[in-house]
Amino acid sequence: MSALRNSEGTVVLVGHCPVEDAETLLQLLQASAGAHLDWTQCSSLHTAVLQVVLAMRPALTGPCGDPFVAKWLS
Repeated sequence: MSALRNSEGTVVLVGHCPVEDAETLLQLLQASAGAHLDWTQCSSLHTAVLQVVLAMRPALTGPCGDPFVAKWLS
C-alpha cells in the first residue's frame, strides 16, 4: 500500500511508493513551499520518487525507511 499525505506542512511517505507517486509528490512539494518530507515510514521507494526528492531538496525527517535507499544515501 502506498500513501502520500500532507499533515501540518509535512509530506509523509508511507509503505510502498511506486512510480505513480512521483508526480503527486512533486505537486505536494511545489504547493507547500518549505514543506518537510517524512520518509521514515516508506518501505520501498521507486527511483522516480527518489529523483523528485533529490530535485526538490525538501528538508528530510529521519532516515529513509527503504533500506536500500538509506544505505545508498549514507
